[in-house]
Amino acid sequence: MSTPLKGRTAIVTGAGRGLGRAEALELARLGANVVVNDYGRPHRDGTGDVDAAPAHRVAEEIRGQGGTATAHTGDVADHEQAAQLIQAAIDTYGRLDILVNNAGILRDRMIFSMTEDEWDSVIRVHLKGHYNTTHFASRHWRERAKASGAPVFGRIVNTSSEAFLAGSAGQPNYAAAKGGIVGLTTSTALALAKYGVTANVICPRARTRMTEDVFAGSAAPGDGLDPLAPEHVAPLVGYLASPAAAHVNGQLLVVHGGMVAIVERPRVRAKFDTAKEAFTYEELDALLTPHYRERPPAETFAAAEVLALGRD
Repeated sequence: MSTPLKGRTAIVTGAGRGLGRAEALELARLGANVVVNDYGRPHRDGTGDVDAAPAHRVAEEIRGQGGTATAHTGDVADHEQAAQLIQAAIDTYGRLDILVNNAGILRDRMIFSMTEDEWDSVIRVHLKGHYNTTHFASRHWRERAKASGAPVFGRIVNTSSEAFLAGSAGQPNYAAAKGGIVGLTTSTALALAKYGVTANVICPRARTRMTEDVFAGSAAPGDGLDPLAPEHVAPLVGYLASPAAAHVNGQLLVVHGGMVAIVERPRVRAKFDTAKEAFTYEELDALLTPHYRERPPAETFAAAEVLALGRD
């Protein structure tokens, strides 16, 4: 069995269930020491009593399969607890090489009905949670690189969503957080490349506790691997965490059901120049109104092309 991550240490946040669990198991299978992080609240909206059992259960599962793992039950959205998570990996295994940010919650509501707390809580867990761990991991790698005078091995895999790409009417908080994660990732990729660290972001589609409503009408098959199983996503995370992906940096990839799509950065679809010194309302009306009348917003890239991925 190939073990490209042998001797490496990985952190996976939100790893007590679903995608995070599958990713932690895959990294361990590829040889990594894994710190399984999960705050353990039982409900997908982030409520309920904190429970250490999910993280410990996955760590035990990894050890039962011959791997090396330890559990951590801190809240990555808390700045100090995120620092403790990074330090726990370094103290336990001597170093950190891979960070997979996956932890998240849902508090869905239309924008006109959403409360301030529903907005803040989702932004806090997803976007601030990604920032917190990335901040402390990047400091660790930068310090190592400066001490050695050479690049180090570092991998960041962040988790966005097609809700950011295609829009999601009842998830303005979630879509905004996931869009922010893409911006965080591309900025991080540029900042850390000279230290030997890559940062990439995935948009996974999988049947988990977070997506039970989305895929409620699509039952898992009786035989074979569910096309929406998290196990379809985990191998890409393993690849992005490996030495083989040294030249993959600042990329956004959609992944599900045996399909990986590399998403290009936005491109200019049309360009208009003023015939005068500056645009006037009348000139913009004459140029833009016919353009959008011929191709309404619902038929733009976000709504048509992204949602069509893998459905041909």
